[in-house]
Amino acid sequence: MGKAHEAPSINAQHFIDGKWVTGDPLLMSAWSHAIWMGAAIFDGARAFEGVTPDIDLHCQRAIRSAAALGLASPMSAGQIEEILREGIAKFPKGTPLYLRPFMWSEDGFMAPDPASTRIAISVVESPLPEPKGSSACVSKWRRPSPETAPTNAKAVALYAQAGRASADARSRGFDEAVMLDPMGHVAEFSSCNIWIAKDGAAHTPVPNGTFLAGITRSRVIKLLRQAGLEVYERSLTYQEVMDADEVFSTGNYGKVLPVTNIEGRPLQPGPVYQLARRLYWDFAHGK
Repeated sequence: MGKAHEAPSINAQHFIDGKWVTGDPLLMSAWSHAIWMGAAIFDGARAFEGVTPDIDLHCQRAIRSAAALGLASPMSAGQIEEILREGIAKFPKGTPLYLRPFMWSEDGFMAPDPASTRIAISVVESPLPEPKGSSACVSKWRRPSPETAPTNAKAVALYAQAGRASADARSRGFDEAVMLDPMGHVAEFSSCNIWIAKDGAAHTPVPNGTFLAGITRSRVIKLLRQAGLEVYERSLTYQEVMDADEVFSTGNYGKVLPVTNIEGRPLQPGPVYQLARRLYWDFAHGK
């Protein structure tokens, strides 16, 4: 998410317990179940330039993530979307916003008590990152398998490992980390999905349960295929990333962004990336 975590102190609205609250309100107590047992999920969507691409799908995924952790959403996906749109209307039209439904457990011991699930719906001013390009390296920290972690949810617990990968990359002078799965195949970047282009075709790791196949990722696959480009979902080795003609990412925070350096090897934002970004922006604006 880059610096999105700084935004609540700048300009933010949160819907909590039936009302809107400004700023960065406190949510949990010292004995809230989620504080020490980790039953918490979130989802992220975007509003920018007057559009909210796939906001319905993000709300639906929040419900599924909650269920995967044993939580019970107090609201339907449609209700969450309605509140998000109400929050968006509190800002000047076109303000770039990060939209985050967040759910957590208040009671339970090891397993959460589903009836104790609470929700906070946040609308936070947060500019989209400029597509200037970033650097990346492989991390020693790997994504877990579905037997060892709730990889089918956008669970807060998963971000401790992703954070270690990100910190490792930054300590080595890179912006982002490429995370492998337990078998040693490429899974994703620490906070978004990874793509490569080779000989004019696009390639992205096939979903195997170790990472979330993102909503923006799925949208870009569909758009590229509709445009006639070959898109392969398959197992990727890190050597293939190193040898790629292009590397780029998809994810809610930045949508479609280029990677311009892999382990010190310079890359240019190429035609596949440029097509993916243009097609996504056209889709988002209904073109």
